[in-house]
Amino acid sequence: MDNANKTGAARPRIEVRSIDYVPRSERHGKVWHQAPFWFTGNFVLTTMVTGFTGPALGLGALYSILAIVLGVCFGTFFMAFHANQGPRMGLPQMIQSRAQFGLKGAIVPFAAVVFVYIGFNVFNVILATDAINTVLPGQRTPWYLGLIVIAVLLAVVGHDLLHTVQRWLTYVMILVFGVLTVSALLTLQADAALQAPQFSWGAFLVQLSAAAGYQISYSVYVSDYSRYLPHDTPTAKVVFWTYLGAAGSALWLMSLGAFLASALPAPDAIASVREVGNQFFPGLGTFTVLISVPALVGIMAVNCYGAMLTSISAIDCFKKVKPSLKIRVAGISVIASIVFIVALAIPESYLGSFNTFVLLMLYFLVPWTAVNLVDFYCVRKGHYVISEIFNPEGIYGAWGKPGLIAYGLGLLAMVPFMALSFYTGPAAAALGGADIAFVIGLLVTGSVYALLCRSLDLHSEQRLAAASDRLLEEAHA
Repeated sequence: MDNANKTGAARPRIEVRSIDYVPRSERHGKVWHQAPFWFTGNFVLTTMVTGFTGPALGLGALYSILAIVLGVCFGTFFMAFHANQGPRMGLPQMIQSRAQFGLKGAIVPFAAVVFVYIGFNVFNVILATDAINTVLPGQRTPWYLGLIVIAVLLAVVGHDLLHTVQRWLTYVMILVFGVLTVSALLTLQADAALQAPQFSWGAFLVQLSAAAGYQISYSVYVSDYSRYLPHDTPTAKVVFWTYLGAAGSALWLMSLGAFLASALPAPDAIASVREVGNQFFPGLGTFTVLISVPALVGIMAVNCYGAMLTSISAIDCFKKVKPSLKIRVAGISVIASIVFIVALAIPESYLGSFNTFVLLMLYFLVPWTAVNLVDFYCVRKGHYVISEIFNPEGIYGAWGKPGLIAYGLGLLAMVPFMALSFYTGPAAAALGGADIAFVIGLLVTGSVYALLCRSLDLHSEQRLAAASDRLLEEAHA
């Protein structure tokens, strides 16, 4: 590697690594860059729609915002602590799961995660096209194709370009949506949103779960974008900057969404922004809608990139994959094609089922995040034999029973507490429709996994980890 790459090249270039280890000689970047990256990653209309959930269920604006604050602060906690795994291990997020689930067993969380990536990108491309159609009405298919192609190009260039784009978009989004937020506060009847606030525990907990689940969803790829940071980057700084960016944008946009949904008779992500902005200053709302498109394309690129890494990791579980640029491009292209096909097939009513999608996503990701974080911080305490993660005959085995058992039991324990549009568990019904499934899932999964890991020979593994680190660095010296 050249010296420019060791210190961090000023201009982005095509990334060659995918699921493989990033040597410490190639580490670069500044830890504070995590904040703008995740701020813009979360500063999309999709985030604002999550804030519609409480008011749609009859919850008052103040209570909806309180549920959002609690949900965001709780969910972002998990995401931020996953970010610390990147510089410590130098690996993408999901492939780390092999240490808990086994090289083949990791296919279980991988499948759920790819579903999340595709679902979000379908929703994002629909919203972005809706935004463009406000000024350029017509066929949707060409816009789907064009937006997805741009996202693919960004994802192909990879890590450094994605960081650069997200960082510069942050300044634009803060300025434009800052004006829009002031417009909303000045032009909408505040008492329509705040007077006689309605409350129900069921609606409150659904909004809280939606906000928490939305934030937890970022956990599946957060260390994909921190794995190039220097190995000795302080944990507190990684967690702080990630938390600041992701929570800041979510609190802002979801709260704005709750306010709009409570103050407007028929809230809609595109129409509401246009109406509020244009009332304040002609054209402001339309401009805000259009400026949201680059942010949606940016997070689509991030999702394509993460889905590629997870998909390659899944294939590598059963058939060895040699990481290369060709493999990266092929993986991103396949994911983008699936998103395009699903977007064409999904009816417009899909937009109304977003809350159901978020909750389903939460149910499947909560047991994974519990296993992964308990393993990293409580069981193995950050010590992994990186080379064995890629070894089919290695110490982590093909099927990691502790991880798989804990995941399965955690998922089963959540079922009675689930509250969905098509199913309400008996425990949720007894609680008046309140959904506390994610809390149950975290507690059961984390506890079971910790108990099942008591027999692990961690001292031997730590010695192997130290030796593996030395060999990896020597191989890339």
